[in-house]
Amino acid sequence: MRIAICTDAWHPQVNGVVRTLAATVERLTARGHEVELITPSQFRTLPLPGYSEIRLAMAPRFGTRRTLDAFGPDVVHIATEGPIGWSARSWCKAAGVPFTTAFHTRFPEYAAVRTGLKPEHFWPVMRRFHAPSRAVLVSTPTMANELARQGISQTRLWTRGIDRDLFRPGHAALPELSALPGPVMLNVGRVAVEKNLTAFLDAEVEGTKVVVGDGPDLARLKARYPHVHFTGALHGQDLARAYCSADVFVFPSLTDTFGLVMIEAMACGVPVAAYPVPGPIDVIGASGHGPDGDLPMKIGALDEDLSVAIRKALACDRLGAAVHGASFNWDRATDQFLAAVGEAVQPERKLEPA
Repeated sequence: MRIAICTDAWHPQVNGVVRTLAATVERLTARGHEVELITPSQFRTLPLPGYSEIRLAMAPRFGTRRTLDAFGPDVVHIATEGPIGWSARSWCKAAGVPFTTAFHTRFPEYAAVRTGLKPEHFWPVMRRFHAPSRAVLVSTPTMANELARQGISQTRLWTRGIDRDLFRPGHAALPELSALPGPVMLNVGRVAVEKNLTAFLDAEVEGTKVVVGDGPDLARLKARYPHVHFTGALHGQDLARAYCSADVFVFPSLTDTFGLVMIEAMACGVPVAAYPVPGPIDVIGASGHGPDGDLPMKIGALDEDLSVAIRKALACDRLGAAVHGASFNWDRATDQFLAAVGEAVQPERKLEPA
């Protein structure tokens, strides 16, 4: 199959969208599919206001059109609702080429945090963007249900995976973390307002808080929280060692649709503490016994009070967390992706919601 993937998020950005797409493209190519990527690297870009690390393509419509015309895809997957995403959507509609979309980020809530407006102001744009899509790929059933309530019903499940050779128990602790007073509480991700990091950093718990990552709020938070250990961004073995250095992984985000870092942490044997919101509910489960509540051990804790969740998670089963985290794999996720885009090229077949 000839698959074009159009995304406003790509390297050198470091986030779950980029890692998901990169892992998927690698496996699609290995399976013999022809993949054409359209990313910001092909255009002049400008920094996103207030977030210079993210650069948006400037006027990508004609370049997107030329690339898609030349490639002649059987189907287009549009990963993001940015300038490239809108340009690809326009080409698909004009050319009569089927396309799928994805809902990686709860953009209405994300935009609300950054603008002060209510999320309801942004849902009409989301409904318009995704309406012509043959399938909207979502990472969890909870997200599919939320989109259905917002009038976006043609969802298909596209889960996530981990590199099981890298993210596993047994890595030596990072030297700069091994001597910290315990318990060590870790967060990994963008250091940005939408990640709700202050809820973690303000939590009244004993031990040392560690934040791994970079972002626009890093300098401000380092100044405000001098007793928190900020490492900056880590990758590969160093990231896996950071996970293995922790006693609990804290995920305070209220806007993520999944939280790839949660399953990486668990695969390294680290229980997770989070709020009972989409993402953590689908990975940890409301009771901490997995999304179906059927795991014999607790792998994490969810609570409206993050301090309570942290204290509960510290008593959870590390081996159980590792087994559950290792159950997520990219090959199964790629199977789901291919099923959705494959059905999308058959317009006579109506896709059922996830």
